[in-house]
Amino acid sequence: MHVVVMGCGRVGASLAASLYRVGHEVAIIDRDPLAFDRLATDFPSERIVGMGFDRSVLIRAGIEKADAFAAVSSGDNSNIIGARVAREMFGVERVVARIYDAKRARVFERLGIPTIATVPWTTDRFLQAITQDSPSDSWRDPSGNVAVVAVNPHEDWMGRRTSALEDALRARVAFLIRYGAGVLPDARTVLQADDQVYIAAVAGRVAEAVALAEAPPPADL
Repeated sequence: MHVVVMGCGRVGASLAASLYRVGHEVAIIDRDPLAFDRLATDFPSERIVGMGFDRSVLIRAGIEKADAFAAVSSGDNSNIIGARVAREMFGVERVVARIYDAKRARVFERLGIPTIATVPWTTDRFLQAITQDSPSDSWRDPSGNVAVVAVNPHEDWMGRRTSALEDALRARVAFLIRYGAGVLPDARTVLQADDQVYIAAVAGRVAEAVALAEAPPPADL
C-alpha cells in the first residue's frame, strides 16, 4: 500500500524504512531538506520538502492514492492539522498521529484518530496502527527494549530451519509450541506445520519482524 509519512525525524525515518522493508510504498515529507539525510542514500522513498499539512504538498506526496498517513513531526499542532487534513479532506482511512500532550491526545482520540506517545517502541506502534496486521506483544521487558511476540510464519517457511527465519527477521526465535509442548530451538530445529512460533526482537523491529515472518522467504535464502 502507499503510505505518506509526515516528518523525517528519527521516528519518521525509522518508520519509513520499516514500511519499505515489509513491501509498502512510502512518501515522506519534511520542511527541512537536511532531515532526509537520516534516510539511507539508496532508500527509494519519495522525498517531498514542505509543510505536511499543506494540501499541495500532500498531493505531491500521493495523498490522493494513500492507504495510510502517519503524522510524526516534532509539533503537536502540525500533527493534529496534518492528520485531520488527511482524514477529512482526502478521506484516508488509516491515520495515526504522535501527540506529546496527553490532554490533546485524549481529545484527538475522541475524533477517531489514534495517537501514539513518545515511548521506546514508537516505531512498532506506528507500524502496527498503519498495517493493522501485527499482534500485541506477549511480553515486553520493563524498559521496553525487548519484546516477545507470536508470529504466524508463511507456509513456505515450513521445512526450513529456525536459524534461517532468524536471519531473515533479524530477530530470535525464542521458543515454539509443538503438539502442546514448549520447544527451545537450536541451530538444527526445523519449522513444522502447526508450530506456534514466538520471536524476541528489539524495540523498533517487532512489527517489521512480524510482517516479514508472514511473507514468503526471500528468494536468495
